[in-house]
Amino acid sequence: MRELFDRSFKAARIGVWECSLPDQTLSWTDTVYEFFDLVPQTPLARDEIVKLYTPETRKLLNEVREKAIRTGEGFTLDAQIITAKGNCRWIKITACVEFANGTAARIFGVKQDVTAEKTMVEQLRRLAERDTLTELTSRTRFETFFSEICGADSQRTRALLLADLDGFKSVNDALGHQAGDDCLKVAGRKLSQAVPDADMIARIGGDEFAIIHPCSSAEDLAKIATRVVNGMNWMISTPTKNIQIATSVGAAIIVPGQSPKDIFAKADHVLYEVKSAGRNGFRIASLSRSSLETAQAAAQ
Repeated sequence: MRELFDRSFKAARIGVWECSLPDQTLSWTDTVYEFFDLVPQTPLARDEIVKLYTPETRKLLNEVREKAIRTGEGFTLDAQIITAKGNCRWIKITACVEFANGTAARIFGVKQDVTAEKTMVEQLRRLAERDTLTELTSRTRFETFFSEICGADSQRTRALLLADLDGFKSVNDALGHQAGDDCLKVAGRKLSQAVPDADMIARIGGDEFAIIHPCSSAEDLAKIATRVVNGMNWMISTPTKNIQIATSVGAAIIVPGQSPKDIFAKADHVLYEVKSAGRNGFRIASLSRSSLETAQAAAQ
């Protein structure tokens, strides 16, 4: 039965550990040694082992460990380590405390390699936050960030710019969806080049983009919008057809206290006005005096 347990733990990448509290002596099963890229049965010095945890993890580990020893309550912690060979791994530490005569005598538990799970979660997070076609930020991440900055007391004024490609439908209709995808990729690159200081650039729809950019005034915002319009204007040439791509932009200054929905609606409204007036240009949503003063105060 002991052999069965050992084989099962090893297959599940789980190792057992123990630390004697009077003298801080560590005892590990071979699997834990493997986690740290150490030779099994090598003598262990806790001070040296702790150095293999990343600084942030080390701080958290010290906090939960001290609390466990003080209260007798166990803990679980996802810990990041840099092994003796320089490999980055994540291990899940589960700990219990044993008392003798009212004093914590040892702390023990299991450690499990969860690197693969952590990597998968991180990949899924990146996929959720990144538009795979253009490599810009995804709409999901944009909406989260936009809501955060609208509700926060920021020390600087920001603006929301909505950009819509003029001529994109002609690309899809005349040249096909692959050409349309290529057009969007080019648009993403050109937009990133036009506003390198943007806090965020996102693709929020088929040919719709959103930019969150620091700005000091309506005049400053006009300069930013001009860069977007000029930077996203190019010709797609084929042996049979030339298609002009231009960009319409609607912009609104983000005023603390206003809802993300209202600010987005303002930018979207003036974007519609640009497209109705002939496209290939920009407009900025007007601010009331009180809103302008609020935005200016946030920047001071």
